[in-house]
Amino acid sequence: MATVEIRNVRKAFGPVEVLHGVSVDIADGEFVVLVGPSGCGKSTLLRMLAGLENITAGEIAIGGKVVNAVPPKDRDIAMVFQNYALYPHMTVFDNMAFSLTLAKAPRSVMEQEVGRAAKILGLEQLLHRFPRQLSGGQRQRVAMGRAIVRNPQVFLFDEPLSNLDAKLRVQMRAEIKELHQRLKVTTVYVTHDQIEAMTMADKIVVMNNGHIEQAGRPLDLYDKPANLFVAGFIGSPAMNMVKGIVTGGRLRMDDGTEWPLPVNGSKPKEGPAIYGVRPEHLQLDSGGIPATVQVVEPTGSETQVLMRIGGQPVIGAFRERVSAKPGEILPVRPDTALVHLFDQQSGMRL
Repeated sequence: MATVEIRNVRKAFGPVEVLHGVSVDIADGEFVVLVGPSGCGKSTLLRMLAGLENITAGEIAIGGKVVNAVPPKDRDIAMVFQNYALYPHMTVFDNMAFSLTLAKAPRSVMEQEVGRAAKILGLEQLLHRFPRQLSGGQRQRVAMGRAIVRNPQVFLFDEPLSNLDAKLRVQMRAEIKELHQRLKVTTVYVTHDQIEAMTMADKIVVMNNGHIEQAGRPLDLYDKPANLFVAGFIGSPAMNMVKGIVTGGRLRMDDGTEWPLPVNGSKPKEGPAIYGVRPEHLQLDSGGIPATVQVVEPTGSETQVLMRIGGQPVIGAFRERVSAKPGEILPVRPDTALVHLFDQQSGMRL
């Protein structure tokens, strides 16, 4: 196991700079998720950590040793890719033992290490099969097993669940987290799926356009987003963003609709602002703000209702089974202990 330090790292492809001075500290044994939209630079950063991309500027250190000039095979890392990257002509055993074969390890060592990994991942009955005889989830387990056999200092995962169906993704999410809890190996995991990030990470690093928007524990990012981007990216459905003007202790929309300000002891200055309230923090209340129903989406555990308030779209996620029809009015009340105000110009939380 090892710490990972990413210090003011920059990456440019010709004149185009895609990472702009990124710095992240990853503790020994920590599970860190790099999350953000496509093109934000998260996979590029992971590939630089693996040694698959050169660093334009800055330093990357693994276990206290700067590895900028160290080739991938000497970094003591193991990478699990999105497409499994298994050899189709090799059995599961041979795929998992491939790094040991290259190292000319004795057969007894191969059997011991592959057996250990197979037991952890539930692959003991599949070692004689070929990849074409496996399901998608089983193939991903084999790819993980191949990484475990190497006994690396750091695991790197590059969107490993993207090719799986929804049910299998949930299952594999739990398996990867359980694996980390068992092995306690420093792990860096890249995904665009914020649900994966929230459920798996010790620390989330939210990236956008080559910058880090915010880094911290999952619930800290959920409860205290630093800016509009993080507020809109973390959480599903996304946080509602209502534009208005702070005046007289309320936020007033263009049509005169008023929202109560957050109850956090501060007094925001009057002027333009964005009112952020998560769908699950809206409640049905007879004295609430009138909202016009557009679409009702029952999911079983909750009902999501797409509405319009003051001409702006708002989503509510209610535990009740709402039977309203399009065009009807629902009175909603925000939980003022859980809402946020953001500056309209900078996007920063006030």
